[in-house]
Amino acid sequence: MRVIAGEWGGRSIVAPAGDTTRPTADRTRETLFNMLASRLGTFEGLSAADLFAGSGALGIEALSRGCASCLFVEEDKRAIEAIRKNLASLGAGTRASVNQASVLRLGPAKQPHDLIMLDPPYETGAGAVAIDKLLRLGWIGPATWISLEVGVKENPRLRGVTVDAERKVGKARLFLLRAEA
Repeated sequence: MRVIAGEWGGRSIVAPAGDTTRPTADRTRETLFNMLASRLGTFEGLSAADLFAGSGALGIEALSRGCASCLFVEEDKRAIEAIRKNLASLGAGTRASVNQASVLRLGPAKQPHDLIMLDPPYETGAGAVAIDKLLRLGWIGPATWISLEVGVKENPRLRGVTVDAERKVGKARLFLLRAEA
């Protein structure tokens, strides 16, 4: 795997050992960030959260493109080790925080993030459950952009958000979402 663009574009990152996680493919990540860039214009200064983080590839891509900070949340120990290794190799430690926890057990947020990226295990419905909870706990505000990656055949039951865009890329289906007004 590699970082697609930005400060660390072309640099390699590692995936966790084993088959517990499914890293987002380079092509899928590139499509997602093209979709986001066309809406955001710039990532400069944004606060991001990479939830169900796996290798941390989504959050690292956001940091590489200019996000001021990124919170990585993942419960798998090997994935946490991979995230920390990736952040250290890129020198990104001061702009990142890593939380070994279940996304579905997060508490209230101090303030909403500008960008929340969710890549839960396919075919579990965990993304829709997490979005509902994040809305109630203040993680998502009116200006927040939310990305959700699910399996290509999944139709998540989303509440409290509107779909701004949807794309199928390989085995993935990407959604860009906004909180309902």
